[in-house]
Amino acid sequence: MSAHDGGSPFEAAAIGASGALLGALVGRRFGVGVPAAIVAGANGAVCGWRRVYDWRTRKGAAAFALDSTWALPMTAAGLFANAVGALTHGGFVDELSRRANRQVYQRGFQPRRGFAVTLGSVISGGGDTSKPRRARLITDHEDVHVWQARALGPLYPVVYVGWMAGGGAVGVAAWATRHREAPMAKVVETYAYYLNPLEWWAYSRDDHWPPSGKVAGIGWKRPAVRPLHSVRDDRSPA
Repeated sequence: MSAHDGGSPFEAAAIGASGALLGALVGRRFGVGVPAAIVAGANGAVCGWRRVYDWRTRKGAAAFALDSTWALPMTAAGLFANAVGALTHGGFVDELSRRANRQVYQRGFQPRRGFAVTLGSVISGGGDTSKPRRARLITDHEDVHVWQARALGPLYPVVYVGWMAGGGAVGVAAWATRHREAPMAKVVETYAYYLNPLEWWAYSRDDHWPPSGKVAGIGWKRPAVRPLHSVRDDRSPA
């Protein structure tokens, strides 16, 4: 993790105020103008201080606009992850966050040891990101979840948690009727977590499908999409 050369007070103030305005404009339509302004403003201030958004590209502007409006529920979850990272000395990774439209912690909020977790634009549990594999986990897997949350907005937690609940129930039934040769916990995890379309997409982008934790023979056999590294290779000049 490289040393952080300090924050940007001007960008923090400007983006915080802009975010608060966007949040208020959207939130007041649903009777939550003040809470929406607080969430969007706080996120803008933190991201501005850290120089997170890439203002040179449309993607950076879109990330800020979505985080401050449509994706506000997940932005609020990201503020929680940021607070945990700050309180637990999560190890903020500046080189994977600055102008990358995401915020990365080596530790922070990590319910499951060894697994990274993404809430909004905040990725926790990145581990030793000096290792190429862990860095690619951030750029090619967890960053996919960052943009899934922005695209789906308030639907993202409904889809993700809903699949986990339903998939877990299906996993128990599948283990009892078809997969007794495998540990029940592994079968349930396969249905609830690995077969979640949002995870299938992210693991495929990371060129990591099927993942080692998935029970063989259950679920999707092929990747959902091309891996990101092959997409980048196609875009690189010959």
